[in-house]
Amino acid sequence: MVKISDLISFDSFESVVLYNEGIELENSTLERIENSFSFLKEFAKNKIIYGVNTGFGPMAQYRISEKDQLQLQYNLIRSHSAGMGEILSPVYARAVLLARLQTLSLGNSGVHISVINLMKEFINKEIYPVIHKHGGVGASGDLVQLAHLALGLIGEGKLWYKGEITDAQVVFKKENIQPIEIHLREGLALINGTSVMTGIGLVNIWYAKKLLNWSILTSALINEIVQAFDDHFSEELNGVKKHQGQQNIAKEIREIVSDSKLIRKREDHLYTGNRNESVFKEKVQEYYSLRCVPQILGPIQDTINQVETILINEVNSANDNPIVDINTRNVYHGGNFHGDYVSLEMDKLRICITKLSMLLERQLNYLLNPSLNEILPAFVNLGTLGLNFGMQAAQFTATSTTAENQTLATPIYTHSIPNNKDNQDIVSMGTNAALLTEKVIDNTYEVLSIYVLTLIQAVDYLKYEDEISEKGKKLYTEIRKIVPKFDQDDILSEPLMKIKEYLKK
Repeated sequence: MVKISDLISFDSFESVVLYNEGIELENSTLERIENSFSFLKEFAKNKIIYGVNTGFGPMAQYRISEKDQLQLQYNLIRSHSAGMGEILSPVYARAVLLARLQTLSLGNSGVHISVINLMKEFINKEIYPVIHKHGGVGASGDLVQLAHLALGLIGEGKLWYKGEITDAQVVFKKENIQPIEIHLREGLALINGTSVMTGIGLVNIWYAKKLLNWSILTSALINEIVQAFDDHFSEELNGVKKHQGQQNIAKEIREIVSDSKLIRKREDHLYTGNRNESVFKEKVQEYYSLRCVPQILGPIQDTINQVETILINEVNSANDNPIVDINTRNVYHGGNFHGDYVSLEMDKLRICITKLSMLLERQLNYLLNPSLNEILPAFVNLGTLGLNFGMQAAQFTATSTTAENQTLATPIYTHSIPNNKDNQDIVSMGTNAALLTEKVIDNTYEVLSIYVLTLIQAVDYLKYEDEISEKGKKLYTEIRKIVPKFDQDDILSEPLMKIKEYLKK
């Protein structure tokens, strides 16, 4: 069980969201939440507090009578449950749920303890909100998407339950649990924040990290296949470039190929003997997609690490409005719900993963074009040239998918459309940024799957199975369990999807 106390780490987030570990609330957390609620309830009795005794957004100038204040919160949840489009998968919905629980547990929102307890029950019983992808503009937070989360908590709408979308009332009855009741401002507190974009973003980081690791391994393997010289990933060369990511990538490649029988030392081939040829038969240095891997993947690694830091800061932040501070005995109004931090980082991550897909596509193209590699048949075709096609058509899929990524990489951080009677006159589009990044990441796994299968076919053609590194051989063995060596044409879609599933998991 992961304990929710003050701050949640990326590792804890991973354990709960990706590996379905349960959570428990520390006594100090429960006490903090209860104190925050009690203070706000007393503090708001003779003061004007936004969203407690006022309307919302541009209607905040309307005072709400005491008899209508609780109904106001229900009205907010129901009216804002206006999402459309595809529905977030359970893993992303679980991430959103945990992200919202974490920010509310900080004690800066004045919610009743029953809200936190029910969200904990949802996570531990694997019950998730049904959230549509289209909704918020990310600058009173994720109002529309989070309204669907709140709708489930009040026992209305639909929920993910045992892998199926089910009426909330049915779920509550089967699990013998009770919906929350509004006590003060629970409606606003639940929907006013960045938890959807942050939850999606954190899952994106997890998948991006795996993509990067696979890309390092496959980049090492293609260098083995072409018997590249070792100096382009040497410590000496990369050490004179003062970027941590580049140095890390080069080091990882050195470690992977340390037991390879194929990587060559330049001094053994080009620095010895009397070389008087006017034209060299062997390449003096490789194409950029092989030679510049540390320089290309290095900034991607650095950016992923930075994005992780920013999003972990966000999930551990109070992104509500107003903010309750029991230490100063005051309530502060502002804009912590604004999603610019997440939006900008998701744009950065999406650009980086697009560049990664471009690297994979170029390495794939190198393998498929005998005019470039000079060691493999066209399209790594292990059958009869002319009669069979090898990986020819799969390249079309990889190329078109990479092109889609290049289009989707356009930043959305710089897009803003005023709305809400111009109350929200500059917005973040943070959830859009996170969802576009999700799409680019998933696309890149497709490109990677095609590239991996091509690499494995190349290993078989060259009979390098016993020459490549142990890590390369492990990948070879795992892929061959999914797709046996083939020299005759057959349908590739299903095997490629199985490879994609393996790589993502």
